[in-house]
Amino acid sequence: MNKKIAMSALSCAVLMAMGTAHAEDAKVNSIADAFTQGSAKVDLNFRYENVAQDNALKDADALTLRTRLTFATADYYGLSALVEFEDSRNVFGVDDYNDTLGKNPEYSVIADPNTTELDQAFLQYKRQGFKAKLGRQVIALGNQRFVGHVGWRQDRQTFDGITMQYAVDAFQVDYGYITKRNRIFAEAKDVRAKDHMFNASYNLGFGKVTGYGYLLEVDNDVKNGLDTYGVNFTGSTKLADTKVMYKAEYAKQESTTATTKYDADYLALEAGVGLAGFTIKGGYEKLGSDNGQYGFSTPLATLHKFNGWADQFLGTPNEGLVDLYASVGGKLMDGKWALAYHKFDADKSSATVDDLGSEIDVSFTLPIQKNYLLGIKYAAYSAGDAGAGKVDTDKVWVWANAKF
Repeated sequence: MNKKIAMSALSCAVLMAMGTAHAEDAKVNSIADAFTQGSAKVDLNFRYENVAQDNALKDADALTLRTRLTFATADYYGLSALVEFEDSRNVFGVDDYNDTLGKNPEYSVIADPNTTELDQAFLQYKRQGFKAKLGRQVIALGNQRFVGHVGWRQDRQTFDGITMQYAVDAFQVDYGYITKRNRIFAEAKDVRAKDHMFNASYNLGFGKVTGYGYLLEVDNDVKNGLDTYGVNFTGSTKLADTKVMYKAEYAKQESTTATTKYDADYLALEAGVGLAGFTIKGGYEKLGSDNGQYGFSTPLATLHKFNGWADQFLGTPNEGLVDLYASVGGKLMDGKWALAYHKFDADKSSATVDDLGSEIDVSFTLPIQKNYLLGIKYAAYSAGDAGAGKVDTDKVWVWANAKF
């Protein structure tokens, strides 16, 4: 905890030391004003989760409450600071689950361990389209397929490092250097890193084209590297009363260690329409394989958003993964509903692995005024070939969120 307190103190000290620059842009008159005119927020997420699997593990139940407290100063000559604490823990004694840290290994996994930690603590500078953050922070690039905050879990993912962004008109470029990955498993599985992230985009009006490079390396004195380069195009247009949506993305990846080198590619295609209050989409996503020995990897992604909510493919199989999916959603009362189907197959089939199963997902969320949200979600995964090592899995979530 001493390191966390030191980070917060350092941010405040740097803010005070730099407070004399660019006086003409000041929004407040003093350092004291920056704090007294700052904003405080509370975010509460109360959730029940049940996991039932067709194996020897006991069905898991978790009732957890996540509390997030955030304080952000006002801008002072382009500078500001933010500190945020996060607490997640079991409530009312409902804790029959494997929390991934050694608790209740006889139960199925629910990755919400008890934790209290510094979620964010950074110093920010903004001026004329330029923005920089130094410290612990949330990073969510694009649709979070490669870098995200894993916000579905109670302990979300953040990063230690520096990020910079420059935006002018339709052009934006982002760079980040990460020294630590603060993962979703409390502090027990945080990872020291030397990651570089490059992301540049241009808005064409009917869509945005983005080029990126993510050069990841775990800082453990062992040769390792995961380099990914790709391009994404995402957009939409109006045809009469119909909204047409489209996406295409391709990436190439190289994984290198002291003894091995693998190459794999990524391809995603999606199309959809919005009509008469309904949104219908269909897509194809391939996380390729290098001859059945290695599967395309996205270790920093918000993985729950992709390949089914049952989270059966948080790690890509060596045979790779092809996800053919369709979804439909719309409004019901004041809420939103969604239904999705996924068919999973191997990219490089083997003698024992070809069919990787299928999944049905359904959800409904209901906002109440502007501060409250109720939700329910269900995922049903049906296993494919036995050689894939998967089993039938059902997951249910019911939650209530409040923000002040």
